[in-house]
Amino acid sequence: MADTTEASQSLSRDEAAEALESLANELRGDAEMTVLAGNKSVALTPRDTVEYEIEVSEREPMLGDKRESISIDLHWKAEE
Repeated sequence: MADTTEASQSLSRDEAAEALESLANELRGDAEMTVLAGNKSVALTPRDTVEYEIEVSEREPMLGDKRESISIDLHWKAEE
């Protein structure tokens, strides 16, 4: 069964950095980590080694504003 929780919000650069630092601190722990997604807390148990992917995009469409983004993906095989 797949269960996905998504949340998005507008943050200042400092607030976004604080959210990333909080996530990094949870990842550094030895056991379960808690991830906040909107008003929901999700408990995860990452392995000692995780897959890390980063994607950086710069888009300048014919119409509209230039957009830049960073996507970071961490994944691991869940323990049985």
